Amino acid sequence: MPQGVRTIKDFETKPANDEARAPGCPICGKPRVERWRPFCSSRCADVDLNRWLSGSYAIPAAEDDDLPDDGGAGEGARRRGGED
Repeated sequence: MPQGVRTIKDFETKPANDEARAPGCPICGKPRVERWRPFCSSRCADVDLNRWLSGSYAIPAAEDDDLPDDGGAGEGARRRGGED
């Protein structure tokens, strides 16, 4: 085979078991524990929950310009017969 040519075997990686494939705990990096998945312990699960509740984590939202401007009345007001 010519030098520099790669075969499919060069790209195959088979972990010995499922744990080898799974990344570690997202908080501390230790191996995951099935009971606390994806974390390693209740402590790391609690740390993650606290980060969500305190606002450390946030899901970015994009302003959707395609929505009609309802003057802040909201969709529920329109269904109840409020302003359109």
